Amino acid sequence: MTASANPGQRATIYSVADAAGVSIATVSRVFQGTSTVAETTRERVLSAADELNYMPLGAARSLAVSRHELLGLVLPELGGPYYSELLMGFESRASELGLGVIVVVTEGKPDPTRAIRQLMSRVDAVAVLGSDLDDAGLAQLATAKPLLSLAGAPGGAVPSMTAENVASAEELTRHLLDHGRRSLLFLGDPDAGADIAGRYAGFSAAHEAHGLVVPEPVRIGLQESDGAAFAAAYLTGQHSADALVCANDELALAVLAHLQDHGITVPDEVAVVGWDDVMAARYVRPALTTVRQPVHDLGALASERLHEHLGATTRSSASHDILPTQVVIRSSCGCTTSPPERHLP
Repeated sequence: MTASANPGQRATIYSVADAAGVSIATVSRVFQGTSTVAETTRERVLSAADELNYMPLGAARSLAVSRHELLGLVLPELGGPYYSELLMGFESRASELGLGVIVVVTEGKPDPTRAIRQLMSRVDAVAVLGSDLDDAGLAQLATAKPLLSLAGAPGGAVPSMTAENVASAEELTRHLLDHGRRSLLFLGDPDAGADIAGRYAGFSAAHEAHGLVVPEPVRIGLQESDGAAFAAAYLTGQHSADALVCANDELALAVLAHLQDHGITVPDEVAVVGWDDVMAARYVRPALTTVRQPVHDLGALASERLHEHLGATTRSSASHDILPTQVVIRSSCGCTTSPPERHLP
């Protein structure tokens, strides 16, 4: 099977049927989810649609009445406070705007790209966070329907929305260095996403400003289990540091609890700081120094932006919004009192 389409020409149900060697009725049944289609035939149709970047109009009813009804949200997972807060912001604002929401979680799916394509066949617009698609892949999908990249690198061909990462990470790291800490470790993988890469860039900038060698990041995941595993390795002497800069609060809280449970005093022996400012951060002891980002607002504004794109008569150039973040000083960094909180410009 060879599928091809002329550049700039949108694929149709006819071209998919021709490429897959089936009737247009069969293509229609595949995208409607009818179980009477043989699995080999279904796979052939979906492969042709993928190659042609075909996007069926799953929201035809809403288009017919000139009213948009469904938004899609793609998340890598639903565990942890970050994703639930983002989802709540996205869904609550969509509801206020009279829109429904369909969520797709890519974790565990053998072909996340196909999952996103299938979602786009059922909704009017979609926001994508943390998918395996690169900028080119997202840009290709965005030719079919409005698409918004969340927490990605701004400046690409696809509209994006993210929280500021670099400046706050630099300020947080500089605060630790000003405390006299000189052996810092960054916990998190910069290759996992543009947001983590930005935080490591700020961490690196603060070291360079102090004339210090930038330590390599400890490339671990962002879940509680990853923090516990790192702390266990730290206790056996596999790592040495007087401050741990964690890429999110879930990591930081797990590290802090595990170290203290095994006799390590925080912040006297090692400082621990995080990112997100989840509710638990202010109640643990010592209270967690972290960076507050507007996760709920990020979700809500994403719904609002997609709603605006749906109402536009022409497709405007890609816009890139960066929401401000705020360093929140508590006691896990070594401070005995917390200075007044302030927002970055």
